[in-house]
Amino acid sequence: MRRYREFRNALLAWFRTESRNLPWRQTSDPYRIWISEIILQQTRVDQGLPYYQRFLDRFPDLQSLAAAPLEDVLKVWEGLGYYARARNLHEAARIIMETRNGVFPRAAADLALLPGIGPYTAAAVASIAFGEPVPAIDGNVKRVISRLFDYRLPIDSREAGAFFQDTARALLCPASPGDFNQAMMELGARICAPKQPRCHLCPVAEHCLAKRNNTASTIPIKSERPAPPHFHVAVAVIEEDGKYLVGRRPQSGLLGGLWEFPGGKVQPGESLEDALVRECREELGIEVQPETPLATVPHAYTHFKVTLHFIRARIISGKPAPRAHDCLRWVNLEELTGMPMPKANLKFLQTLSPPNTELFP
Repeated sequence: MRRYREFRNALLAWFRTESRNLPWRQTSDPYRIWISEIILQQTRVDQGLPYYQRFLDRFPDLQSLAAAPLEDVLKVWEGLGYYARARNLHEAARIIMETRNGVFPRAAADLALLPGIGPYTAAAVASIAFGEPVPAIDGNVKRVISRLFDYRLPIDSREAGAFFQDTARALLCPASPGDFNQAMMELGARICAPKQPRCHLCPVAEHCLAKRNNTASTIPIKSERPAPPHFHVAVAVIEEDGKYLVGRRPQSGLLGGLWEFPGGKVQPGESLEDALVRECREELGIEVQPETPLATVPHAYTHFKVTLHFIRARIISGKPAPRAHDCLRWVNLEELTGMPMPKANLKFLQTLSPPNTELFP
């Protein structure tokens, strides 16, 4: 279709002259492109850049990542959040080394079989690294397509999923699929922004129905979602002879493989102190005496919010056992700083550290 061809040409001309100079765009190495795509799944480019370089400094290739202990990978990832991404990177690297002799899969269909690689990431890596003509559809691309066609159904509806697949496939430039996919994402990130789209700077504005109909500020449409729940968490800071008691979370689930101070959610009608006593009894098999409140740390995840209340506590009976953790350890402050921990715990740990000690990015 002529309109689509003109759209592709205008978009690619803009991308090739105006795109950001990002390190993963200066390589065709599928490993480095894969790492960048995983980091950027839940992270803005400006936040992800230093982590990308730090990760590659420590794990420059597939072999070094596959051979590393998982705890080392989690420590380098520390502060980025969504730690399943790091666990899946590590597992996928091991699978490629063990089952494919270290040869990176070239096809999106094969990439999608690896842990942590969904349809978008598989298409992005396959198109950018290997030139496979498959559309990569993320939130930016959905927003661009919604406005191009003034699409009025909620973008998270079943009907919308089929619409985006069919439309992205029709728009795709088969001769330059990698550049085209990156151009669509770049357009969504820099010009066709979620709020206050910069239509006056858009290289494809003449093709946009939302621009023509003056509806860009209301597109895309999203289904209404309830406000995320907010939980209070009582956290026990138990210290004996200069060492703190920490536990490692099970590998599966939220924050798997990270070390934390023990504790848990405050139940309705409970005080912080009562919750702390109950959690230590359930998680560790010990009785504790809450003593001094130390810090309150708010933190937000994608689907819920928490406020962590760190409370110094003293063991009055029992010996700690790992009932809710993989294992428990008594460690000093220096050892703590070298262990991968959730960001909220790191924020608290900063309060225990000497001045000018940088514990997390």
